[in-house]
Amino acid sequence: MEPVLQRLGTIGIIPVIQLDVASDAVALGQALLQGGIPAAEVTFRSDAAEETIAAMTTEIPELLVGAGTVLTATQAGQAIRAGAQFIVSPCYQEEVVDHCIERHVPVLPAITNPDGIARGQARGFEALKFFPAESFGGTAALDAFSGPFKSMRFIPTGGINITNLPNYACRRNVLAVGGSWMVNSDLIAAKDWDGIIRLCKESVIVLHGFTFAHIEICTHSAKQNQSMTDTISRLFALSNHSNTNWASSGGYLEITHAPGIDKTGQIAIRCNQLERAVAYLSTLGIIARPETATRAKGRCTSVFLDVDLDGFTVHLVQK
Repeated sequence: MEPVLQRLGTIGIIPVIQLDVASDAVALGQALLQGGIPAAEVTFRSDAAEETIAAMTTEIPELLVGAGTVLTATQAGQAIRAGAQFIVSPCYQEEVVDHCIERHVPVLPAITNPDGIARGQARGFEALKFFPAESFGGTAALDAFSGPFKSMRFIPTGGINITNLPNYACRRNVLAVGGSWMVNSDLIAAKDWDGIIRLCKESVIVLHGFTFAHIEICTHSAKQNQSMTDTISRLFALSNHSNTNWASSGGYLEITHAPGIDKTGQIAIRCNQLERAVAYLSTLGIIARPETATRAKGRCTSVFLDVDLDGFTVHLVQK
C-alpha cells in the first residue's frame, strides 16, 4: 500500500478541519501532535484552506496534512502546491482523481455503494473514503462491503464521534476514521488548544479499545494448579476447566505449570487492531517482540511486548 495510506492507517484517526483564518493553523497542528494524532484533513470549505495547508506543512513537518472537500482539479492543484500529501473528495470526481494520479499524489474519493467501490477498484484504488458514513448504512454497510470487496479498505467519515468510534475502529476493512469531534468550531474559535489536546488523547485511547483479556499465573505443579483453580471457583462461583498442564477459572484467569517465555505469568490485553496498537505503543517507548507474533489468515493476532511487570510479561491480542 502507498506509504501515505499506510501512515494514515497507523494513525487511525483523521481530524477534519475547517479554519476560517490561517493564523490558527500552527497552534492547531501542534495541538493535534501533542494529542497523539499527527494528521489533519484541511477542508476547502474555507478560503483559508490553501494557506492553512502551507503553514502546517512548513512549520510542522511531523504532521501528515491532506486537503479535503476537493471538488475540482483546480482545487487539487492548489492543495498540492501548498504541500498537501493526500487529497480527499466527498464524491468520485473523475477530474480530481486524474489530476492526482498524474501527479502521484494519493487521492481518496468518496463512495456510498458497490458501484462506487467497483469503479475505484477498476482504477487500482486500495482505499476509498466512505461518506457520509452514518447516513449510508454505517458499520452495517462496511460489513456488507467486506464480502465482495475483501481487499478494499475504507475511511468512513460523516456522523462519526467518540461514542460510535469503537464500532468503526474494530472493523478489519477500516483503514482510518475521519471526523471533527476533537476539532469542533467552538474549540477552535475559543483557541482552546488544551481542550483539543485532551479530546485527541481520549480519542486515541477509544480508537485502540484496550480491554483486559486474561491473566495467566505460572505455578510449580498440576496439583497446585488444580488447588488454586478449585479454591477460586468455590469462593466466587466461577466455572472452571482444566487439563494436565493448565486450569482456567471464569475465563479470565489461567493457571499453568508449563510456562513458555514467562517466569511468573502473563497479562493479555485486547485491542481493536493489533498493528495499529503496536505502532501507538512504540511512540511511548514500548516495543513489540516480532519473534513472538502469531498469525491467522494473513494477520497478526497476538504479540508480546518488550516489557516486564515484576515477572509478568504482557501481550496484545486482536479482538
